[in-house]
Amino acid sequence: MTDPIADYLTRVRNAIMAKHRVVEIPASNLKKEMTKILFEKGYILSYKFEDDDKQGIIKIALKYHPISKVSAIKSLKRVSKPGLRKYSDVDNLPRVLNGMGIAILSTSRGLMTEKEARRENVGGEVICFVY
Repeated sequence: MTDPIADYLTRVRNAIMAKHRVVEIPASNLKKEMTKILFEKGYILSYKFEDDDKQGIIKIALKYHPISKVSAIKSLKRVSKPGLRKYSDVDNLPRVLNGMGIAILSTSRGLMTEKEARRENVGGEVICFVY
């Protein structure tokens, strides 16, 4: 697999389109941090890291509106790809839907949203947009 982050986003996107409640994803430290950010920002209901004999599994419970059954995640978009990395300094951090969505960045201080990066005055690689 050449792009595990794109695989992560695609698995979540496909599970949402199929109206699944839970999606299982092979674990890595980067994916675990992305999952924690999605949970903290309210895009997923819950998550659990399970350890098998190999690399481990992330189980994500997706969040839907109780009446209309619409997902909390409208769009997941990969920005920086292995063939073309996208970096942003602190002055040019992206705004997603005028602040309604989040951009996940990989910085020298770890994974964080663009709002946290502005607060900490750091730039980095723009991983994805979520709204």
